[in-house]
Amino acid sequence: MDEKTVNGPNRNRFHEAFMRFLVWREQHVKERTFTMFLALLVGILGGLAALVLKIAIHYISRAATSTINVTGGNWLYILLPAVGVIITALYVRYAVRHNISHGVTRVLYAISQNKSRLKKHNMYTSMVASSITIGFGGSVGAEGPIVYTGAAIGSNVGSWFRMSPRTLMILVGCGAAAGIAGIFKAPIAGMLFTLEVLMLDLTTVSVMPLLIASITAATIAYMSTGYEFEFFFAQSEDFYMGRIPYVILLGVFCGLVSLYFTRVMNFMENFFGRFRHRWIKTLAGCVILSSLVFLFPPLYGEGYGSIVGLLGGDTSSIVNGSIFYGDRDSVWFIILFIGMIILTKAFATSATNGAGGVGGTFAPSLYVGCMSGFLFAYVVNHLGFDITLSTKNFALIGMAGVMSAVMHAPLMAIFLTAELTGGYDLFLPLLIVSTIAYGTIKVFEPYSIYTMRLAQRGELMTHHKDKAVLTLLKVGNVIETDFLPVHPDMSLKEVVDVISRSNRNLFPVLNNNGELQGVVLLDDIRNIMFRPDLYRKLYVSTFMSTPPARIELGENMDTVMKIFDDTGAWNLPVVENGRYVGFVSKSKIFNSYRRVLRHYCED
Repeated sequence: MDEKTVNGPNRNRFHEAFMRFLVWREQHVKERTFTMFLALLVGILGGLAALVLKIAIHYISRAATSTINVTGGNWLYILLPAVGVIITALYVRYAVRHNISHGVTRVLYAISQNKSRLKKHNMYTSMVASSITIGFGGSVGAEGPIVYTGAAIGSNVGSWFRMSPRTLMILVGCGAAAGIAGIFKAPIAGMLFTLEVLMLDLTTVSVMPLLIASITAATIAYMSTGYEFEFFFAQSEDFYMGRIPYVILLGVFCGLVSLYFTRVMNFMENFFGRFRHRWIKTLAGCVILSSLVFLFPPLYGEGYGSIVGLLGGDTSSIVNGSIFYGDRDSVWFIILFIGMIILTKAFATSATNGAGGVGGTFAPSLYVGCMSGFLFAYVVNHLGFDITLSTKNFALIGMAGVMSAVMHAPLMAIFLTAELTGGYDLFLPLLIVSTIAYGTIKVFEPYSIYTMRLAQRGELMTHHKDKAVLTLLKVGNVIETDFLPVHPDMSLKEVVDVISRSNRNLFPVLNNNGELQGVVLLDDIRNIMFRPDLYRKLYVSTFMSTPPARIELGENMDTVMKIFDDTGAWNLPVVENGRYVGFVSKSKIFNSYRRVLRHYCED
């Protein structure tokens, strides 16, 4: 008896037992209560996934950089990032066979457009790809991939237990929150990330599962790696209220830096998108990435070593492994060097992803923020003013400022920075700089770096309930097809025959190819339809009218409602490449809207 014959009955018995459990659960356990249990399970799995990813990146990076010389240039910085990106690109191309980059954006898309369903392979493929990319020096972060991984875990766990779409969305958020909480040891930030970045609706139904998942994942991280903060920060200099004006200026500076970072990332994404040949794009990205990492070694990997150095007051360590190591004691060289790092980080990050690597922009925004805060204080201190700013304090505050603006998530940025470093004594300046930085970028960019692609396509679910519901509605789901068509060469008598068989007062006019030529309204022909003397004299082409607008089949519902408002119509034809599909009516949309709203807002 072969293994397949033995395992078949076992699988069937397991499936039957599992189905009996699901039936029992539906009868005896409320969905809300069971959701709490699943949130705990997702938190455990998400926390373990974050731990595995951190360990994998650590060991790959340590093995790759064990021979690096800190007192001079290293040609390995040219080779290693390119090798990592190429291996990742091959893995994604031939093993995964799906695009797994831009993890956070893909989670947002799944929530908005795919009923919160993610593929099974997303539970591990992003982890494998990002550990290779980052371990070999790709200038990206692990947070985007772990969010994607955690969200996929939540989605698939919810699907296995046959949970409702609303609960499935909550479990996706739980997985994302667990990923952030586990990788940063930051449970509050994990929950706030889901609420601010993934834009999950804030209700008692959603908050408790998010808290459970975040706390569980953070607990696993603490039990595995100790209670130490991710970035050690000892506040050796007190923060004085007289520094508030400089904190305000730093907030504006961080907002402008974030705007630059976001715009460069978008520019470079469009740049790589224009390449038609996959491997030419990979080559171009590798050249850009390797060149920048060789010139500016702090761009290697996540860059957390540089953050630890600056928070610890070790300024000169920023040039370790650089060809400029001999200039580490020059004030103006340090200013120029860090300024170039701030300007080039976005290019290095986008080149990593554009070439085929897998990683997120979470860590890069933290990194740029730390550099920006340090540079601001360092420059002020050397301009001859009668004031000395703590470069350590401002480096920490800058982390919150840039992250707040890039992600449009001020609360998450504040708490994440505090949880990462233990810098709770700087809570007030963290609040100020995050708020001002966020307000500054909002003047120029209404959407975050994660959401702007979806927003441009009308595929983004937001906290605004009306817009969220319109995002969930699809034109294809509200089309009515029971309108009897007529043809331009039909006589009035033939039209009257069609009217007698219809319970509608609107008739699309179609040619032989099914293309919409116009419409016939019952009200427009009511005065002639009872005149037999005109039956053979008038034809559809003489009394049909042009509809006030046409709706393309793939149009987003927000645009559709705007068309209804602009035209004042109650029924509009839907076409696909000019061919008639059906009609969509305001009343049908309103009915669907009320149904979805009740489901979306249930508490």
